[in-house]
Amino acid sequence: MFSTKAIWIKLCFKESTIDATTLLMLRMLISLPFYLIILLYLRKRNVQQLKKSHYLWAIAMGTLGYYLSSLFDFIGLQYVSAGIERIILFIYPTLAVLINFWIFKVAITKKQWLAIGITYIGIAIAYWGEFSHLPDTSNFIFGSVMVLLCGITYAFYLVGTGKLVPVMGSSLYTSIAMLAASLGIFSHYLARAIYSNDFISAINYQIPANILWYVIGLALIATVIPSFLLSSGMKRIGSNDLAIITSIGPVSTLFQANYILNEPLLWQQALGTAFVIAGVVLVQKFGVNKTNPEHPNYPSPKG
Repeated sequence: MFSTKAIWIKLCFKESTIDATTLLMLRMLISLPFYLIILLYLRKRNVQQLKKSHYLWAIAMGTLGYYLSSLFDFIGLQYVSAGIERIILFIYPTLAVLINFWIFKVAITKKQWLAIGITYIGIAIAYWGEFSHLPDTSNFIFGSVMVLLCGITYAFYLVGTGKLVPVMGSSLYTSIAMLAASLGIFSHYLARAIYSNDFISAINYQIPANILWYVIGLALIATVIPSFLLSSGMKRIGSNDLAIITSIGPVSTLFQANYILNEPLLWQQALGTAFVIAGVVLVQKFGVNKTNPEHPNYPSPKG
């Protein structure tokens, strides 16, 4: 579901003159009621006492991982294809694993290194294939840098999520993080409107009828539902294995972009896709890493 995000965004850019900030605002405006309802429901039922720091960290992770990360991504998608965007974004699993290793001392097994290496070879091949076919690479490079920044900020979100979800619960954490991200996005949108002396038009903005369903799909199919699925999955297997398994995303986006957006599927992309699939299969074959302290079956100090 997350891999459909770039498709919805590219369709909106193709069918209208909407800009990245406005589209990002609409995405969160439609998503916001769902997160708010779930948060209110969970707050009434939640009997666990959480520290103030837990909420502050959840707010920080949401701001970093869904406000800044999404902003970089939406800007980048104006200059790169949907397929290559998802491939560049796959920098975040490796970063997440390394952040876990460097900061939290979470061990990286040889099998995980092998899976990462195979998938990364595939990503490099696919990226080189598209880059070598472009007559003008200046905008492409700028878009690539923006998407890369998206991947870096999302990696920190992924690691932070892996630490907070076991304590707060996946649904409560996701709701708080997404509400914080929404606040950041709305503030950015209004600040830009005030700066450009276009405040009245900004608050009276109406979604163009021809992209209405694309925006709804972006908000629900590519945002609300997968955000809860991601947090729930991470609670069960930890951020390291989740990050590697989500490498199926670039594969999914490549084929969707080819079928829906008519983006060419180059032989380098096909070869890179094969490597990515091989890496995912290896991760599934190896199973969950029980040396990961985030995993519920990790041995306790007593046993």
